[in-house]
Amino acid sequence: MVHLRRLEVRPVGGFRWLASRLSGSSGWAVRATVKATTLSGAMLALVACAAPVGEITDREPGILESLPEQVAALAAPYQDIQAVRIRPEDGCYWYRHVGPVETTMLPLRTVDGRPICTGRVQASD
Repeated sequence: MVHLRRLEVRPVGGFRWLASRLSGSSGWAVRATVKATTLSGAMLALVACAAPVGEITDREPGILESLPEQVAALAAPYQDIQAVRIRPEDGCYWYRHVGPVETTMLPLRTVDGRPICTGRVQASD
């Protein structure tokens, strides 16, 4: 069984830490606290440098400035119609889907699941 001897404040690395010392130990609780604090600080510094996910700074080329009202009325409500473009390969509207892992373009669909297309496909060379 482990017994606590007393509660004391010890200076460590310029900081004062509250640590309980176990009988017979040589300050391992203080060292463990300093290591944990240093590791936590390092992790916080790394996370602070990460770029926010899903934040879009500039408009991508080909994104429509405004979506025609008829197309917006046909689109299913769960789709983001703020970033839509027409793909020349198929002539259909595609919207930007921001998922938990990646951001990708998906076909804009009606409520019943049909893709919304312009009906004209540009010929590719």
